Formats: sequence, C-alpha cells, structure tokens
Amino acid sequence: MARFGDSLVLGSDLRRAADAAVMAAVEPLEGATPDLVCVFVCGPEPAGIADAGRRAMTAAGARMTLGCSAGGVIGDGRGVEATGAVAAWAAVLPDVECRPFHLEVPRNDGGLVVAGLPQRRDDDAVAVLLADPYTFPAGPFVERSHRVLDELPLVGGLASGPHGPRSTRLFVDGAVHESGAVGVVLSGPVGARTLVSQGCRPIGPTMVVTAAEGNLLLELAGQPAYRRLEEALADLPPAERMLAARGLHLGIAMDEYAEEHGRGDFLIRGIVGVDAARGAVAAGEVVEVGRTVRFQVRDAAAADEDLAEVLSGFRGAGRVEGALLFSCNGRGAALFPDADHDVRAVRRALGTAGVAGFFAAGEIGPVAGRNHLHGFTASILAFGS
Repeated sequence: MARFGDSLVLGSDLRRAADAAVMAAVEPLEGATPDLVCVFVCGPEPAGIADAGRRAMTAAGARMTLGCSAGGVIGDGRGVEATGAVAAWAAVLPDVECRPFHLEVPRNDGGLVVAGLPQRRDDDAVAVLLADPYTFPAGPFVERSHRVLDELPLVGGLASGPHGPRSTRLFVDGAVHESGAVGVVLSGPVGARTLVSQGCRPIGPTMVVTAAEGNLLLELAGQPAYRRLEEALADLPPAERMLAARGLHLGIAMDEYAEEHGRGDFLIRGIVGVDAARGAVAAGEVVEVGRTVRFQVRDAAAADEDLAEVLSGFRGAGRVEGALLFSCNGRGAALFPDADHDVRAVRRALGTAGVAGFFAAGEIGPVAGRNHLHGFTASILAFGS
C-alpha cells in the first residue's frame, strides 16, 4: 500500500530544520522505509543550503532522495517564501523502481548535447526533473523530450539560489550538485497522473495566424493583430481591462483540428510587446502562420478558477493519496493574498495531505500529451489508486 507524508519546518539553522522536516515527513509511513524522499530548501547562503540537503539525504534513510534549493518551499498545507525553511515529502511506493539521474551539458560545437540521460524502459511511467536555469537548457530539452525520451511525461521545475547564478544547489541520491539537472524516473506500477494549471482564461475569439515574422504576429484572421487585440480588450468590463493590461498572454492551440478551443486547450505564452505602427503583437514564442491562437488574461481570479477546474476534473480518476506541487514563484503572495493558496487548493480538492514542493522559476509539465516549460503555472504529480 502506498503511503505519503509531508512537512515544512522554518528556522535559520537549516541543518536542524532539515532533520526535523524529514522526521516529520516519514512519521505517517508508520516505520516503513521510504522509497522516495524529496527535500526543498530555502535559505540565505548556498553553503547552508547544501549542508541542509546533505543532512536531509542522510536522515531520510530512503532508497532514493531528490531535491533542490528554491526561493520558497511548500509543505504541511502552507507555502513559505524568502524565509529559511525546509519542506520534505516522503513516499512508500510498492513495487516501483526509482532510478536517479544527473544531467550535464558538456561543451560541444555541434549543438545541444545532454549527458546522463537514463536508459528508457518500457515500464517507465513518469520522471521528475529539477534543473538549474543558469547551466541547463531546460526549455529546449523539455521541448525535445517528447522524441528524446519517447513520450515519457516530465514534471518538475527550475530551482533557484539566493544569489542568482552559481548559487543553485541540486540534491540527488546523496550528492549535491551546483549545475545541470537532477531527477528520478519512476518505473512499474506507479499510479500517478500529471496536472497543469496555466492560470489563464481566454478572451476574444479563436483566430488563425495569417501573417507573422518570427515572434511578431502581424495578422490574425486577416486583420492586423494589434487591432484584434484592441477588439478583445474592448469587450471586457473596465475593471477586467485594467487587469488584462498587467497580465496579457497568448494561447497557442495544441490541437489545430478541435472543433472548439476553451480553457486548457492552449499552451500559454506571454505577450512581450506591441508595435502599433505595424499593427503587430510580439509573443514570447515564435508562432507560425496557420496556427490557431486566442488571447488570454491572467490574474488571481483567473488563476484560482483555472486551478479549481483542473483539480475538479481529476476527482473522478480515483483516490489521490499524495502529490508533488511545483508552483510558479509569481503565484505566491505576489498574486494571491498569501503563499498558501495553491497547496491549500490542491489538498482541499484532492482530499489528501502528503502534498509538498517548491516555488519554481519555471514549471515543467505535459499539456496535450507533450512536455513543456511553463511560467505562472501550477504543475502537479498526483499519486494514488
């Protein structure tokens, strides 16, 4: 029988906090040895974070440990940002094999080469990936993983350190790394599903891109893209128009042949600027002519509504007993009244404790069957029957 536990311990002594967090996380396992322990550390100095990671990996006594540094951590039904804290998550996964890996990018003039990829097996179910954004090309790797990893789902996030580059710390299987990416492949009867809440709601009509240059959208449905954007905003109530000005995005349809495109059918990318003189809108990704798009708005209400809808659609899939949560570092107290919003929503909707994770600098999760690197999302790996 699968069992899960989670905890969050605050304190300036991160080593002691790590010890206490792990002990609290494994307590619900009733003496069983955890197959997997994940630990996430928020602290002011890389050395202290590394010590906490080492202590957690030793204290856990788990068959495998995984974790990273972060700007905020999640556990015990709450989120903590920019404060010394350690979150831990422990799982007993009967008959599941946990295979650790550490990915590096050696110098190569021939293009992107990633060393350390695990050998793909037929019974692989899902992989958790934690990456340093400064030394690992997470975006290109995740986008190509559909082919490279033979459609293996990836869930996880980008770690962060207290001082930016060279201060991120990654933990896997007893070792601390300062670069690359770490993770675990779960094989066998895992009983896990992925959920991604992109936190947006669509506005205006669905349109086909009829002219574009690189990431510049020139025409949508035969009209200047900027005019189409103005029309979509004009249809909003005044209060929502002001919110849209602060959180405007573009949804790129994942299935061009769907009869209708609603919430959850789009890959969300930011709108990074406009060129009114050319009638153009600049997107955060190259969008080719012929793609179907729809403008989107993101605010606290939209994010709350989207997460609730994603979670409600999961309830009929079976009992959930634990989950890992990777929430954007822009979704904490910067978006909601407090940093507890996402973990409380997940625990309430899925009817479970055993939920822990961290506030990521980018979230990894599949949308429409393909892995993507997201922003402002909540990416969830839920375990159960």
